[in-house]
Amino acid sequence: MFTQKLFNSTKRNITFERHNNTMANLKSIQKPVEQELKIFELHFKDSLKSEVPFLIPITNYILRRKGKQIRPTIVLLSAAMFSKITPSTYTAASLIELLHTATLVHDDVVDESYERRGFFSMKALWGSKVAVLVGDFLLSKGLLLSVENNEYELLSIVSEAVKEMSEGELIQLKKTRRLDITMDEYFEIIRKKTAALIAACAASGAKSVGRSEEEIQLMKDFGYHVGIAFQIKDDLFDYENSGKIGKPTGNDIKEKKMTLPLIYSLQNCSSAEKRKIINIVRKDNKNKKNLEEVLNFVKKHKGLEYAEEKMNEYKNLALDILNHFPDNHAKDALSNLVDFTINRKK
Repeated sequence: MFTQKLFNSTKRNITFERHNNTMANLKSIQKPVEQELKIFELHFKDSLKSEVPFLIPITNYILRRKGKQIRPTIVLLSAAMFSKITPSTYTAASLIELLHTATLVHDDVVDESYERRGFFSMKALWGSKVAVLVGDFLLSKGLLLSVENNEYELLSIVSEAVKEMSEGELIQLKKTRRLDITMDEYFEIIRKKTAALIAACAASGAKSVGRSEEEIQLMKDFGYHVGIAFQIKDDLFDYENSGKIGKPTGNDIKEKKMTLPLIYSLQNCSSAEKRKIINIVRKDNKNKKNLEEVLNFVKKHKGLEYAEEKMNEYKNLALDILNHFPDNHAKDALSNLVDFTINRKK
């Protein structure tokens, strides 16, 4: 009993230390737009206002659980790299955050998740019906924010991202059932599901300060590359030790998610091995021994090395795009954010 309590306490301390280190690194990256982030927070808070009393504790909960604010940071830094931040930039950042939060609320309902960022999810606190309606409320607030400020082009950029995210989720859902995702399909899924919104952040930041279509497209491509590298890093977490006393979690395998290390390994093994591993993932993925067999299989076939290689490839593509633009503090921060994406501990 004492040993288990000690283990849980140590695990919490490691998680807390990692969180503090991550936040310290991110705060350093956010330094060039530190004051602008404070203005954004007020703008976002104002965008959540409603005359319905029932929504007040819910919107307050959303504001308290704001996360790392990586997406509004990308919007602000992308704008600041080109020019002085404008009111349109704050609208873009709030629009992104409203639609992103809406998708998270809906995701928790779809996934039947009772936890989000270490806290109870909205589904857990208020139930599925309320969570779905709150997600719809956030989406509608994003639409109204755009229309009221005549930001139709920003709305177009972000709406395209939300469409792609939905498509990515649906493609993954279909493929998860069959466990037959190819390398090309994997990259299509993460490009849509994860990278599309980060691409919208970078593109809308450039758009908000009146940059050319060519520059906006470059920043959109930058966001896609960062988002793909970000997702591959998430894939690798499943195979990394979670602290000094931790072990690889294998959560993606338990959830039958076909991530890059596993997909690559399955394409570079014998037919017999492939049948065995897919059968484990499909039927016996929660058995500890079987889970370890899948993890060892991926290591044996160098799935981790391949994933790291691809992650660094996309990192370099993102950095190459930044080289098109003049040097300044915002550009340096975006470059550091790319490094943070692949070096983060969580």
